[in-house]
Amino acid sequence: MMRFATLLKNPADWMTGHDEENSVVLTSRVRLARNIAQAPFPGWARKKERQKVRDSLQSELEALPEMKAGFSHELSDLDSLQKQVLVERHLISREQAARNEGSGSVVNRKQSLSLMINEEDHLRIQAIRPSLQLKEAYQLAHSIDQSLEKKLTFAVDPQLGYLTACPTNLGTGMRASAMLHLPGLVLSDQITQVLKGIGKLGLAVRGLYGEGTESLGNLYQISNQSTLGESEEVILDRLTRVISDVSRYETQARGKLLIEDPIMVKDHVGRAAGTLTHAHIISSKEALNDLSMLRLGADLQIMPASLVEVCDRLFMETQPAHLQWSAGQKLEPSARDIMRAQMIREHLQSSLPAAIDISGKEN
Repeated sequence: MMRFATLLKNPADWMTGHDEENSVVLTSRVRLARNIAQAPFPGWARKKERQKVRDSLQSELEALPEMKAGFSHELSDLDSLQKQVLVERHLISREQAARNEGSGSVVNRKQSLSLMINEEDHLRIQAIRPSLQLKEAYQLAHSIDQSLEKKLTFAVDPQLGYLTACPTNLGTGMRASAMLHLPGLVLSDQITQVLKGIGKLGLAVRGLYGEGTESLGNLYQISNQSTLGESEEVILDRLTRVISDVSRYETQARGKLLIEDPIMVKDHVGRAAGTLTHAHIISSKEALNDLSMLRLGADLQIMPASLVEVCDRLFMETQPAHLQWSAGQKLEPSARDIMRAQMIREHLQSSLPAAIDISGKEN
């Protein structure tokens, strides 16, 4: 199986490549919650019961063709920094990182499939795709689900559907979400109105790392809340329509800002570029917000288009755990802020023009 260092050496396939499709919608994710019949849920299970479920599940998951030569580990064998790196890559949840013995993770080489053992449920099947590809992500997760159902007996009720530890996941057991970059709506003061509209449609809006986290870098997760009484297809169709609408609003907001207040937009982009290329101390929050503005500038052709992919990688690689893994040691916040600034300067040195005027031309 793959070593942890090998897993991190290359970015996930959904982190690379850029076109108009993921200018606003960065990634699509689908997660299926499943539990083994006749076994207590992880939160109620004894240590030996959790370990028994993990051992049986881990061997089945490693044997799947899609997970060949992937990453597979019991979480108790990973240190806190390694687990936090997996959280930052969205390969395990914050809740699973807090668990220890009896919990495991299996990830394929492309990092498009992540299988979490003994998180809140016995198994969480997660698939991630770039841009707005919710149905493609579902098919990827569903194929794993179907393969496992031939070998395992999942807890299913004829009326309630898949049984889950949390009642909100009953039914399909599916949570689908997309990560959107919405600086245009934020700059034009429309974001609150749009988010309220999403909430009225029965969908949830969360921050960068899901439930209970704030939005950083103008990044928002939109996901379904209901899993009971509707099919996966109906849920995915509604979510896709709403996300397409929000993406269109964001694109319109960007275009309107460029027409009505181009100097303001270029000022935000230019200030972000100035900070990122010259700062020697920068916090995670400030870096994300400035990288968001720089990415917006690249999307609007104020800055070189090549910066989009650079920003997307820096969104991930400047997170606290990734920085410390790169340094090979744990670092105090102040040391991380210095290292983060240095990393950003080095990445942007050859990509950014020395200066831009208000027309967007290089000087």
